[in-house]
Amino acid sequence: MNENLKIAVQKKGRLYEGSMSLLKECGIEVSNGNNQLRVQAGNFPLEIFFLRDDDIPEYVQDAVADIGFVGENVVAEKNKDVISLEKLGFGKCRLSLASPGNSSINSISDLNGKKIATSYPLILSLFLKEKNIQATIQEISGSVEIAPRIGLADAICDLVSSGSTLFSNELSELQTVLKSEAVLISNKNLPADKQELLDKLLFRIRSVKKAKNNKYVLLNAPNEKLDDICGLLPGMKSPTILPLAEKGWSSVHSVINESDFWNVIEQLKKNGAQGILIIPIEKMIM
Repeated sequence: MNENLKIAVQKKGRLYEGSMSLLKECGIEVSNGNNQLRVQAGNFPLEIFFLRDDDIPEYVQDAVADIGFVGENVVAEKNKDVISLEKLGFGKCRLSLASPGNSSINSISDLNGKKIATSYPLILSLFLKEKNIQATIQEISGSVEIAPRIGLADAICDLVSSGSTLFSNELSELQTVLKSEAVLISNKNLPADKQELLDKLLFRIRSVKKAKNNKYVLLNAPNEKLDDICGLLPGMKSPTILPLAEKGWSSVHSVINESDFWNVIEQLKKNGAQGILIIPIEKMIM
C-alpha cells in the first residue's frame, strides 16, 4: 500500500492562512479542528504536520516530512539539504537592514564597526562579507526592532512587509538583503510512489497559480480591427473568435496575464474594442 505524502505546514503565523488556502484551492480537504498537530486530508493521500516554521527545513531534510511550505528566508537561514521546488506566491516580504532615523547610519557603508541585531545571522553574515563590511552581529530571537532603542545594537536586520513596524519604531530602511515568499521544499530522496503524489500536487498548485496570474477577457471587436486586436491577445494558443449577430462585428475571447492587464486593455480600446468583460479564472490547466 502506498504511503501518504507528508507535508509540513506552519502551525501559526504569517504563512499558515496562505498555506491552508492554497491546499483548499487545490481541492484538498483539510480540517485542523482543536489545533491538531497532525491531520489527514479527506480526499487526497496527504498527511499534514503543523510545525514551527524554523523547524520545517530540518524535518524535510531528515524525511520526517516529505515536503513543506516555508518562507525562503527560513530556507536560506537554516541552510538544510533540501530542494526548493516552487514559489507559491504568498507570504511575500523582504529581509532588510534598518537604522534609527536620527542616527549617523545612512547607508550600508556606515555599518562598518557597528553592531547589528538580527534573527538571521547566517544570511546577514554572508551579505556583509559580500559587501566587504566589518560589523558585529548580535543574534536575538525576537523583538529585533527595539534593539537600537535599548542600546543593544546600532542597526537591525529584520523582516519587513508593509514597513509599519519600522515606522512605529522610528527606523529607516537602508537596503534589502533578501526578498522572500513562501516556497514548496522537498526531501532530496523521495521514493517513487511519493514522487508521483508530489507531481500530482505540484500540477494542482501550478494550475491554481496560473489562474491567479491570468484573467479571462471577452470583448466585441470590429472585423476590420481583428488582426490588430488578436495581436494583443495571444492567450494560451490564440484567441477564440465568434461572429456577432450585428454585421461587421465579432466576439473575441482570450486570456490576459495580470502583469500586462492594464496596458493591454488600453491598447484594446484604442483599436476599437467595446463591451470588454474581465472574468477571474478559478483553475487554468495547460
